[in-house]
Amino acid sequence: MDQYAVVGNPIAHSKSPAIHAEFALQTKQSMQYTTLLGEDEGFEQQVREFFQQGGKGLNVTVPFKERAYAMCDVLSQRAKQAGAVNTLLMAKNGDLFGDNTDGIGMVRDITINHQQSLKDKRILILGAGGAVRGVLEPVLDEQPASVTIANRTLAKAQQLADHFDCLASSFEALEGPFDIIINGTSASLSGQLPPLKDELVGEQTWCYDMMYGKQRTVFLQWAHELGAAGADGLGMLVGQAAEAFYLWRQTRPDTASLVARLREQMAG
Repeated sequence: MDQYAVVGNPIAHSKSPAIHAEFALQTKQSMQYTTLLGEDEGFEQQVREFFQQGGKGLNVTVPFKERAYAMCDVLSQRAKQAGAVNTLLMAKNGDLFGDNTDGIGMVRDITINHQQSLKDKRILILGAGGAVRGVLEPVLDEQPASVTIANRTLAKAQQLADHFDCLASSFEALEGPFDIIINGTSASLSGQLPPLKDELVGEQTWCYDMMYGKQRTVFLQWAHELGAAGADGLGMLVGQAAEAFYLWRQTRPDTASLVARLREQMAG
């Protein structure tokens, strides 16, 4: 049976094994997907051993995405732009191939599951860390009217904006409203909200939080109170997994039904 795994630290909380087991069942694939606790000292050795023992593919999560990127012999264009890898595949010639499916996973969730077009939209993205860098190219591929990156440290936002040819702003200098606001900061995890002005949200604004939880995130609560609809990042988690699955198995699983089921389980 073909072996796959997700490597990270911590890893026990990962939903990836359950997601890929569901995909395998849905598409009738013979495969096993487990978790691998990444070691700070020996991550690269763990990856090499996994593939030497016949492993077919690895997902990589925090904090190893940049280190996985550095290991690859061949990189997809979107991995090069992201500067990080979340999906590894061993090619037939022994080359380690790296891809980044985070951005396309999010874009497909927004455009297919939530039916929100990004084309010709004025988009605001909050944060300038690795999560944001990973989604910028797939967002720009949708041909929005403009993309503005806002961050507490303007220099960090400017650096990303220069690389991807979009706009940068401090939170204070933002002028709305925007059509789409995407929260790529980890503030939601600690129940914090970036310092956002209410006028960023207009009558048609739709909001997306890359984080997710049992309850509505602080960012989505803010949007809701201002009358804006939106969605959290559970569909992005399932979407990036579906893209990795497609890369490995050449078959695309349905994600909407699984997102709904995971949401039910989380509500408990």
